[in-house]
Amino acid sequence: MKKITLFSDGSALGNPGPGGYGAILRFGDKEREISGGEEHTTNNRMELLGVIEGLKALKEPCEVDIVSDSSYVVKGINEWLRDWIKRDFKKVKNPDLWKEYIEASKVHKINAIWVRGHDGHIENERCDVLAKSEAQKMKEIIK
Repeated sequence: MKKITLFSDGSALGNPGPGGYGAILRFGDKEREISGGEEHTTNNRMELLGVIEGLKALKEPCEVDIVSDSSYVVKGINEWLRDWIKRDFKKVKNPDLWKEYIEASKVHKINAIWVRGHDGHIENERCDVLAKSEAQKMKEIIK
């Protein structure tokens, strides 16, 4: 099983507002950047969508370290998801995306790791740039 690192970040200009996500997939010395956005979204949705899109880009089952500055995403994956599933996502925000995450992650072995945002973490900073750039593109589209 390949060992992949997935760095991810999300951004929304306003909450809700135009938003974007950025992700970097790393396998050995190879990297691939992924980014995208939505016209009307929240920061948490973009944080989670970055992870989902990164996982969807993998072509085979992998061991994946997800590195994010979003405690919502990291705690959701590591701590809360089991209970949310048990109670059928009642009173859970973004159940559509969490269900999409479950689907995208089911063939992989996942380990989510939290890093402090805006603290000089090179890949996190790059993902932040990608996410903000996509959010800005969305803002321009809806003008």
